[in-house]
Amino acid sequence: MSYPILIAIAVCSYLIGSIPFGYILVRIFQGIDVRSIGSGNIGATNVARTGGKGLAFATLVLDIFKGWLPVFLVLNLPGIPASSPAQLHTLATFAALIAVLGHMFPVWLGFKGGKGVATGLGVFLALAPKAVLVAVVLFLIVVVFTRYVSLGSMLAAAIFPPAAWWLERETFPPLALAMCVAVALLVIARHHQNIGRLLAGTENRFGAKKA
Repeated sequence: MSYPILIAIAVCSYLIGSIPFGYILVRIFQGIDVRSIGSGNIGATNVARTGGKGLAFATLVLDIFKGWLPVFLVLNLPGIPASSPAQLHTLATFAALIAVLGHMFPVWLGFKGGKGVATGLGVFLALAPKAVLVAVVLFLIVVVFTRYVSLGSMLAAAIFPPAAWWLERETFPPLALAMCVAVALLVIARHHQNIGRLLAGTENRFGAKKA
């Protein structure tokens, strides 16, 4: 694979992933900076804390879409050469990793972005939809029983790589699987504050009012 193709995939994936939809929507429709609310995050969960439930839903959908799109384009554009389906999937996984990095470190917001859960879901959905179903089921079970969205998100991210290898291993050569693991680890690492609060017993539960 030529370097120009890799650079083009990286640039396009980063720019798409870096679009801060939560920030844009709240700024347009409520005239405030979502980073000044709650956790300061630009994702759907924090957008919901502004009282804009519709904006939160729109943010969730758009953040999923911006993760899905670069991967879909790599897998389906005829102009991207690949010697085998496995190599093509490796390129798509590269696009996935860069798109998630774009969301987490957007140039438009001083490289301070979100945690990558929705964007990660989008890239995983394009890469291995069967494995996503496993991750979503685990997420729902954890949230229903614990009401910790952060815990559900981290466990769902962690389960995706082994689920993808188990269910769709023919399209996940070692390099592609390694990049999936990198995406999952990035999502978990961005929850470091949540991990601290979970260990301290001070993490906010879903549906509970903040003190």
